[in-house]
Amino acid sequence: MDSVLRRFGLKKGDQRDGRQAAPKDLFAYSECVQYGFPYKPSSIAFHPQLKLLAIGTHTGSLRIYGAPGVQLISVHKDEVAVLKIFFSGQANIITLCADNSLHLWEIGTKDQRSCIQEIRSLSLERVFSGASSTCLSLPSGCLFLGTDSGHVYMLDLKNFKLLDQVIFQENVVQNAPEEFRRNPGAVESIVVHPLKPEKVLIGYNRGLIVLYNIKQKKTEQFYNPGQELECLFFHRSGKEFMSAHINGSYIVWKLSETNHPKEQTTTPYGPFPCKAINKMEWKTVESDDAMMIFSGGMPRASYGDHHTVTVMQGDRHIVFDFTSKVIDFVTFSTADETLYTNSNASASYDDPSCLFVLLEEEMVVIDLESDGWPVFSAPYLATVHSTAITCTTHVSDANGTFWNKLMGAGRKQLTGFSSREWPVCGGVNLRKDSMARDILITGHEDGSVRFWDVSSVDIVLIYKLSTSNLFSLSSGHENSEDLDMDEEWPPFKKVGTYDPFSDDPRLGIQKIAVSSLNATLILGGTAGQVIIMQLGSEDGQINLKRVDVNIVGERDNFVWKGHEALPLKTEARFPPGFQPLGVLQINPPAACTSLTFHPEWQVLAVGTSHGFGLVDYGQMVFLTCKCTLSLTETSGLGESTMSRRKSFKKSLRESFRRLRSRRSERRPKAEVKEDDTRMNPISSPGGRQTKGALTSRHRQTHIGTTDVELSKPVERQVEARPVEDVSGSIVRALYFVETYLTSAQSHTPTFWAGTNAGYVYMYQLAVPPNERRSSQSIQALLVKEIHLKHRAPVMSICVIDHSAIPFIAPREARTEQAAEGELTGGAHSVVICSEEQLKVFSLPHLSAREKYKLTASEGSKIRKVSYVKFRSPAASNYFEYDLACLTNLGEVQVFSLPHLRRVFKAECIRQENIIGIVSCIFNRNGDAFHLSSPSEFKRFSISTTASVYPVCSVPMGGGGDDGSLSCTSSPDRSHSANATRTRATTSQVSGDHLSDDDTGGHVSPADESVRSGDTTEDSVRVHISGGSEELISPQSLTVNNSVITTTRLISTSIVQNTSNETTVSTTRYGTSSNRN
Repeated sequence: MDSVLRRFGLKKGDQRDGRQAAPKDLFAYSECVQYGFPYKPSSIAFHPQLKLLAIGTHTGSLRIYGAPGVQLISVHKDEVAVLKIFFSGQANIITLCADNSLHLWEIGTKDQRSCIQEIRSLSLERVFSGASSTCLSLPSGCLFLGTDSGHVYMLDLKNFKLLDQVIFQENVVQNAPEEFRRNPGAVESIVVHPLKPEKVLIGYNRGLIVLYNIKQKKTEQFYNPGQELECLFFHRSGKEFMSAHINGSYIVWKLSETNHPKEQTTTPYGPFPCKAINKMEWKTVESDDAMMIFSGGMPRASYGDHHTVTVMQGDRHIVFDFTSKVIDFVTFSTADETLYTNSNASASYDDPSCLFVLLEEEMVVIDLESDGWPVFSAPYLATVHSTAITCTTHVSDANGTFWNKLMGAGRKQLTGFSSREWPVCGGVNLRKDSMARDILITGHEDGSVRFWDVSSVDIVLIYKLSTSNLFSLSSGHENSEDLDMDEEWPPFKKVGTYDPFSDDPRLGIQKIAVSSLNATLILGGTAGQVIIMQLGSEDGQINLKRVDVNIVGERDNFVWKGHEALPLKTEARFPPGFQPLGVLQINPPAACTSLTFHPEWQVLAVGTSHGFGLVDYGQMVFLTCKCTLSLTETSGLGESTMSRRKSFKKSLRESFRRLRSRRSERRPKAEVKEDDTRMNPISSPGGRQTKGALTSRHRQTHIGTTDVELSKPVERQVEARPVEDVSGSIVRALYFVETYLTSAQSHTPTFWAGTNAGYVYMYQLAVPPNERRSSQSIQALLVKEIHLKHRAPVMSICVIDHSAIPFIAPREARTEQAAEGELTGGAHSVVICSEEQLKVFSLPHLSAREKYKLTASEGSKIRKVSYVKFRSPAASNYFEYDLACLTNLGEVQVFSLPHLRRVFKAECIRQENIIGIVSCIFNRNGDAFHLSSPSEFKRFSISTTASVYPVCSVPMGGGGDDGSLSCTSSPDRSHSANATRTRATTSQVSGDHLSDDDTGGHVSPADESVRSGDTTEDSVRVHISGGSEELISPQSLTVNNSVITTTRLISTSIVQNTSNETTVSTTRYGTSSNRN
């Protein structure tokens, strides 16, 4: 009855020590940093003097990278592809977008931090239809824009306006050969003379090449290669140039001779038909032969599907073969650095230093100064999706010994990379070196596991583990292919880490469990394989032990129609790093759906869609298992003659339920229905039945007061799931804990398992003492069960002590940083989180104490659950543990323990980003990681103590601004809900629930376009709501971190809803959007 009174605010709950007077500045949503490679890259540029790298994407994002820790990110107003990026000066950047617009950006500083802002834009839609080619000329101070109509426009870099002078096609070709006078085609390429900037080479699509003098406004030379043109490039001396063509050939021309080229047409990979050479550069070297770099040109029939960049210099010839499409490449040369320092200066040689190749799925930087042209090891822009990511987990503040061993094993894997320093070293990282050792672990489709350092704003690969060598797989085809590739022409060299192909889909990693204190790693695979690994410092030959776990057993009529188990090798050799101790094989070989272990007890549990099993991995002995399949799934009763009778009963039951719901809607009196929990009467080891294992109790309380009726939240009716639900047998939650399960006087090791059908199984474990652990195995006995009424999937199980401190997963407990619940001094409770509700039971009697119906009250469902330790930035000695859950709507909600009051709510992930919601994981400090795109992880925090965000400065060398620029942090709007649309809900009222005296204004439902994050100026104007609004000046920006987004025309108001939760309402362009 007390829980019912507390639910309606008629009774205050017990306050924990210091909770009522404790500071409440614990919760805040903030977007921290993006990890990985930009999604859908479209352009690249490099500043030779500032040593900055810029990347544009198809979603309108502009990202600038410098030294490790230096990141500047901004987004175009419209979500359009960034086709070209130009560094036009010390601090200016120009972008050309797919909507035929130019944008001028400026790198400035504020509070000793650099940021980037769009200061001007220019639409070219009314001038010409589209730019087909571009060329930046710093000596002449203009940007050349070639168009599809054949004209060339010039943009003045100083005032960012088009010049009146236009190079019209008809004026250029009036003296050209007869075949080109009518229609030479679009402008395909424009290059400026390296010594005489007034002279420009203009190449047209059909092959005509023109040398045009801008000052004299006349054509000086014509060149006719006889092939459709792809690109042009000048020699450093300016006396020669090169033309590349659609048939995979190139021609060297003398500038003074127009009748015939200097050399005959050369097809590097002929004589058979070849693909076009898309881009070519011709670089001179002072101490060696000239270097030729081009993309494409492969034989169409043999290697037309290869993505290549060729580098040729004298006798050296390498074709860099990539696994994804080549977007663009940029060469960094010493001469380019001189040009940016003094635009009027000219170097005698190019002296290329490195080659940046932007690919569709990664970026590869090649060292052109070292022998063999090796690849740089990049400190950021990591290819986290080198193979499709199947699962993730996080280790907070890893054990120091574990960290050092892992780093040592990873350094031994870094072979074949360039020994030179990373060439992108511009800017200064202002963040202090973090002492944290945070590791993000990703499992992949090809059976590999990668360990990433995420202690700072850059994600760095620490160590890579492959499990494919544990199994006997056919690899002869792969070896023969590599052998043939070494013997044939062209001379390919595979580079890059992106590899979308998998030898066998059964190798995929589905679940990861790790203990940094014990240096133990457990991996669950797609084919039911569970690999137990230990971190070692020396290599060796290892004999593999196998334990079979037959979950289904000898059930009649059960036929497994899935894949077979992977054939295990008897022995394998492993280098330093994680080495296998043994392999479990689950039968049937279904994918692992849950996995956990206790490193001190040396016991692990694994769940599948058929049930779960317990294994003593210290002795490699199978303990027990339970099949969760229903009779319908195992014996085929679902297709018997009883099916129609069952369906008829179900139809009648649903009809009566609908009639009752209609009658209840017409009743004026409020009703409170208490969800019941049924405990099966299972005998305890002492032979007695537990007190809570009695008959089911349906409690229904009627409250007659009008005030309570008004304050009662409206609940949706949640239908019970059918017993025949096929997915009900999936095991989603496994948990080891030492608690009071059978007696309030003694605590014992226990094991808990939850299924999709709403069943919770509780086992008592008998763990031998350490002195007899090597000779005796663990004993497991099923003692209790819980059946949830609506059979909602059980997502999480956790025991908390009398101070509401959770017993953290055993693999993370007992470290110096992790708090652990107390086994003495008070009663324990267990928090069971299903997909629809949160519920607290007392132990050992399993009587219901608290409950929060999330699906019934809001319609959302829980997808992820975590227990977070929130610290106060104002009071360093105050902290509290709360329950954080992520819903299918992308909202993060935080509930207090043990009373389950909602204290915080924020929209963190777009509802449409299903992969992001499924992949989201929390650490115990309040940070979360999720896939914002297939190639990027986004890190956000729900704690006010978040500290991982870029803080950097880019010195302008005297060419920067006055520092009056102001910026605010914002993520890429194409990936997630940005900060300006996040409404955080925080309850600041003490006590368990709010009283019925509190009233609040009506909160209108949020506009769908605003909620989804796809708000545009036109769409917002359609939805105008009342209320006073204060518009912020369009020029007003707020300062935070190192990346910016304009926050103009946004106002914020605070209202209270009927549940008396504080709601922050964001208003855009006159539109008020309120959302819980």
